[in-house]
Amino acid sequence: MSDARPSGDPRPSCCTPGRSTLALASPAPRPAAESPAARRARRGLVALPGGAFLMGGDDPDGIAADGEGPVREVTVRPFKISRATVSNAEFASFVKETGYVTEAERFGFSFVFDGFLTAEVRSVSEAVPGTPWWRAVAGATWRAPSGPGSDFRARQQHPVTQVSWHDAAAYCAWSGTRLPTEAEWEYAARGGLERKRYPWGDELAPRGREMLTIWQGDFPRAAPGARNGTSPVRSHRPNGFGLHHTVGNVWEWCADWFSPDHHRTGPREAPTGPPAGPARVMRGGSHLCHVSYCNRYRVAARSSNTPDSSTGNIGFRVARSR
Repeated sequence: MSDARPSGDPRPSCCTPGRSTLALASPAPRPAAESPAARRARRGLVALPGGAFLMGGDDPDGIAADGEGPVREVTVRPFKISRATVSNAEFASFVKETGYVTEAERFGFSFVFDGFLTAEVRSVSEAVPGTPWWRAVAGATWRAPSGPGSDFRARQQHPVTQVSWHDAAAYCAWSGTRLPTEAEWEYAARGGLERKRYPWGDELAPRGREMLTIWQGDFPRAAPGARNGTSPVRSHRPNGFGLHHTVGNVWEWCADWFSPDHHRTGPREAPTGPPAGPARVMRGGSHLCHVSYCNRYRVAARSSNTPDSSTGNIGFRVARSR
């Protein structure tokens, strides 16, 4: 399918379906409170010096409608960011402390990749129009990320998924952190390298080494013996700043509202995106990305989804101003 979308179109890409696809309204998120457990949740953030870097890309594989380019010099202030995305175990601590109920739990369903479902669950789950490999699954939540029969407790160190932007923001409010801006995210994801496709360079698998978690097979068909799905949050070697999985594994929510062209004329000093919009920025690609399908696991790639949406391939990492 084509990835091209009109400027300002709020519909999410084929990478992640959104609740607007099914025309549902969003409930208000529940606030969370500070506590000793919350303060412990922000320990170990990596302090980065900030400064000027080259943001964006002009890769021939880039998707013009997403607004990956042009390459431009952007400056970010010093900040801290987590080494990995928030894990199921960490999110469980937040929920235990606060009693927080995610939007997927309130809606009663969330989106799961068809291939991860049992035949029984698949037979009663609505396919998303235009992207039939996604199903709206009743009972799919962060606790049961692949729908009924799955359990986060078997994936304690995997990234939490089935969390909306609002859910991520609530976790941040509890832990005294925030979501990174898109510029901060890209600065951190690059790990000190400039104009490279990936956090480690331009080659996807240098010397045949697996560097990230993306789809194994020709999407949506899995390769024989493939280990598709999320990986533990620290299962691949970190980038030059000590950050794990800044591409692949799960899409990561950023603080900014999404626009395909605001950055062309917007501020270059500590940019925070447009003042409003219908969707929030996501970066990094996911375990469902593949050159034959999404191909957004390059550092400059970007996408978006509505802030009440949740899927089995969206998570987040946290940041904090220094």
